[in-house]
Amino acid sequence: MTNLYFTIDTEYSPAIYRKSGVAGRVENFASSILGRTPEGDAGIDYEMDILDRHGLKAVFFVDPMPALVWGVAAIADVVGPIVARGHDVQMHLHSEWLEFARANNPVPGRTGRDIRDFTFDEQRKLLEYAREVLIAAGAPPPVAFRAGNYGASDDTLRALAAIGMRYDSSHCPGILGAPCTISLGAGDIDPVEHCGVIEVPIGCIQKRHAHLRHFQLTALTGIEICSALHYAARQGQDSMTLVSHSFELLSRDRRKINRIVRRRFERLCAALERMPCVTTATYTGHPPMLATRTHANLPLPHNPLRTLHRYTEQAVANVLYGAR
Repeated sequence: MTNLYFTIDTEYSPAIYRKSGVAGRVENFASSILGRTPEGDAGIDYEMDILDRHGLKAVFFVDPMPALVWGVAAIADVVGPIVARGHDVQMHLHSEWLEFARANNPVPGRTGRDIRDFTFDEQRKLLEYAREVLIAAGAPPPVAFRAGNYGASDDTLRALAAIGMRYDSSHCPGILGAPCTISLGAGDIDPVEHCGVIEVPIGCIQKRHAHLRHFQLTALTGIEICSALHYAARQGQDSMTLVSHSFELLSRDRRKINRIVRRRFERLCAALERMPCVTTATYTGHPPMLATRTHANLPLPHNPLRTLHRYTEQAVANVLYGAR
């Protein structure tokens, strides 16, 4: 049995804040969290409806940093429905929000795009602040973290260990040139002890020339995702991590539903319910295990037909809904 960590990064938009400011919280919540469009909603409530219908669990990595400008209530509005419906809340952090902070900046005078841009002591303060806000918003004490933009470093992991957090999921082998500077390589696809925590890498599959593609809902077709999960189960892989976002079922401009990605999400959830070899897991219910096998697991090998199908599907989606 392979545990799938179906993770959904759940975050307000700094870009919308720049445009609308403090007064734009309702708009930001509707767009970024609820996925509201004239056609209906396709954000976290909709996603949980589909997950619940098929008996699946997801891990919502919630960013508490907008509390810097709107207070804890803005985060409680996000956390409350997730906890009420029995899904997992873990910690995310987009340090871009420090740009808008005033006297309440946990690292006074400092800003940065990624958490790796800060010193170890500053990172520790940011992580402590984020954890305090998440708990104050109604979440159970988090045990896992993912950096915004995957922009973590080894110091991030050391800071997580220093505040007693056990897991990180910022290492993404399938994105070349990602902001992540954790000192792991493309071959590290299984959970591994590193810098005092267990690093749980984002999943990946092989593409042409032995390069890797990241395991994200918008990056792969449903066929590729299901094939990768079956392959992982056949080789006895303990877990895989899939990434999505609270706004991922929307078009690039977030004005309409991306029907191709929404259908992919719906069909994937239905397929997962029927997969006897795969179960959705959470960090609180079934935390990731270190690999115990004597040989390394491998990503799903490249298949030209699957790749051609992806190119075709994404070309259509890009024309209709904008490139991601």
